[in-house]
Amino acid sequence: MSDALTYLTRARPEAMAAYFKFMKGAGTHLDPKTRNLISVITKVHAQTENGLRQYLTRALREGATADEILDALLMAFPALGLAKIVWAIDVILRMDLPEFQLDRPAAAPTWHDVAPVSALKANVPRYFACGDRNVFVFGKGDALSVYDSRCPHEQTNIPQAALTGTILTCPKHEWVFDIATGRCIGKGNRPLNILPHKIERRRLLVCC
Repeated sequence: MSDALTYLTRARPEAMAAYFKFMKGAGTHLDPKTRNLISVITKVHAQTENGLRQYLTRALREGATADEILDALLMAFPALGLAKIVWAIDVILRMDLPEFQLDRPAAAPTWHDVAPVSALKANVPRYFACGDRNVFVFGKGDALSVYDSRCPHEQTNIPQAALTGTILTCPKHEWVFDIATGRCIGKGNRPLNILPHKIERRRLLVCC
């Protein structure tokens, strides 16, 4: 919720309660995917980036495909205009969602020297820099898992301070992950993104 809506909810609780009740009831006969697609259009019309990000991921979660989202934007062209549609696509591309990746020749992998193997301890999560991002590393027995620190929800970079034991909580929308498995165990429904890795000359190399 935006700061403005939070303020109005506190300053005019009865009026805002009626407003939210109306909004909830207005979509009673729509399935969740359609409701969220409509919300995507309204956020693009208002050019509200946070709202677009929120309802885009909700639409995907409810089963909308990338093609359906693009069709919804293009069908709303008369109301949105090309400039707002282009603005929306720029936001979507910055989110780096796999659903919107077009087929393209695979780039040569870039391997980064992340840490010595001696810095890795079994069942102890570690946090390292890797190129222009960060990674979480968890070792279990002889197996290693390397996870992108960016949340799969909206690509928020999750800091090391968000880790308690093996539980990682994204500070933006409180998606909760288990570093031991990479699974999302609270609020969200997507696991952490796994990055390729290898050991060479007692060094951990990660492709990112």
